[in-house]
Amino acid sequence: MNDIKRIGVLTSGGDCSGLNTAIRAITFAAVNKGWEVFGIHNATDGLFVRPMRYQKLTMSDFEFPFAIMGGTMLGTNNSGNAHIQERADGTVEELNDEQLLQRFKEGVQELGLSALVVIGGDGSMAIVSRYCQKAGISMIGIPKTIDNDAPATEMAIGFATARTVVMDALDKLDTTAASHHRVMIVEVMGRGAGHLALESGIAGYADVVLIPEIPYTYEGIVNRLLETQRNGRKHGLVVVAEGIKTPEGRNCFSANGKTYGGVSEYFAERLQKDGFNVRANILGHIQRSGSPVAGDRILASRFAVHAINLLSEGKNNRVVALKDGHITDFDLGYVLKVSNSPVDPNSEMVKVAKTLGIYVGEI
Repeated sequence: MNDIKRIGVLTSGGDCSGLNTAIRAITFAAVNKGWEVFGIHNATDGLFVRPMRYQKLTMSDFEFPFAIMGGTMLGTNNSGNAHIQERADGTVEELNDEQLLQRFKEGVQELGLSALVVIGGDGSMAIVSRYCQKAGISMIGIPKTIDNDAPATEMAIGFATARTVVMDALDKLDTTAASHHRVMIVEVMGRGAGHLALESGIAGYADVVLIPEIPYTYEGIVNRLLETQRNGRKHGLVVVAEGIKTPEGRNCFSANGKTYGGVSEYFAERLQKDGFNVRANILGHIQRSGSPVAGDRILASRFAVHAINLLSEGKNNRVVALKDGHITDFDLGYVLKVSNSPVDPNSEMVKVAKTLGIYVGEI
């Protein structure tokens, strides 16, 4: 018999659109079962700090504008260093693993939580699951990432909105590209996965799409751009995933040397030398922003309802997923064993791009 009376929910890792929708749906589904919901602030940090940072969530918390806002109303943390915690007076303290576990356990007990829903990546779920196991409560995971490479699921929260943001940018850049007879290079997020670049490139009518999963040649890019000129169009759109390597085999990194950034500028400089009128555009964190599109709102709601149903059935350590168009779930251990989901070079999406004349590399 299930005796859940109160659950917690937190968001962890990078933010994206659709997180507030998921928090809303978790709250509504849980409250409709007679449960209380507590939102934990700034991922697990909200349970580690003293005093704890959290809020009781009710249906009235999701009146306009929270229901349609991007980001996460609970805050998040992707620094990866939970051991450094800020005290209430602004000073910091360093906690070891045992102290973190004890803080988590005390926090769970003080709030009276029976379970925790984690909206994040598989890494976050693995860490929180370990804490939950020691604290004696259940955990259900919901995947989110604009990269759409989360293991075991066909789509994650945030991807649909990010894809629309990039498509919208391509639509706008196309007009100024046509006015000045320019090639616009658009660099998009995705780390080592090319889903966002590929699908937004198709939607935005790009001429070239370069992704980490498919090798390419510089000559192939040039030949495609020259072909568009011969066909009477004096401008072009090139979409590059941030994680692709240059023809020389190196990655481009931002000034901090840790995050991808700058591959669009590399190509702009090289194409400029070869006679093209080029501008580079790095969309950056705008891809994580904006009101979630219908696809993300629906997916987040479906994931959330399934997560609450799993808890009501007494399930634990499950990760919600989309498989063959249906909502299902997998054991967390299985999810951690399978790798992240890159673009399949033989997928229908790649074939569509190639058939439309987009240069996607040498396949």
